[in-house]
Amino acid sequence: MRWSSSAASEIRADVVALWQGGGMVIEVRAASVFDDVRAVIGPKSPDASVCWCLSYRIPSKENRELRGTARAARVRALVQEDPAPGVLAYDGDVPVGWAAVHPRADTHFATFRKIPHVDDGDVWSIWCFRVRPGHRRKGVMHALLDGAVEFAQAHGASSVEGYPVDSKEERVDLTMAYVGTRRLFEKAGFEKAADTTSVLSGFPRVLMRRALS
Repeated sequence: MRWSSSAASEIRADVVALWQGGGMVIEVRAASVFDDVRAVIGPKSPDASVCWCLSYRIPSKENRELRGTARAARVRALVQEDPAPGVLAYDGDVPVGWAAVHPRADTHFATFRKIPHVDDGDVWSIWCFRVRPGHRRKGVMHALLDGAVEFAQAHGASSVEGYPVDSKEERVDLTMAYVGTRRLFEKAGFEKAADTTSVLSGFPRVLMRRALS
């Protein structure tokens, strides 16, 4: 069950969206607290050179050069910017999920040849989800997607798009599920706008889009 953003705002001023399902109430807020972002997408060892969801967010050259704690420092800087680099899902005060969302023009998708441009409008991209173990299959990804849409709309986006796999109801490996599935996006009101030449874990990716009023 999804609650409206107006109802959410009566609870906390920074709540983007609110969901109830799977035995939990999920609040989605802007990813403006670094420690909470780190809890969801950061490594166990601070020196590890994990993605930190930077691969599509910053220029490829910079992404290749950043190592270890420098990657965390880059994310810390992004978290302090406006808009924040994404949204976080919370179970109470515990961060349990992450979704990256940002204007496409400022991401790798602005030049990524395998994913076409539908138009040159003020479109935002949603490209990465992460749900912490113990909180999966409870509606967190649905809440994250809804929250990412509302976050983009609040910042003036004319439309939002994602690039999930079209798995045809087949099971998707968890390590490759970070882009979401076509079905997930369809349930959030997105429609297929184009095919892509990108393939992930053997599944083709499709461009899903939703216009915003």
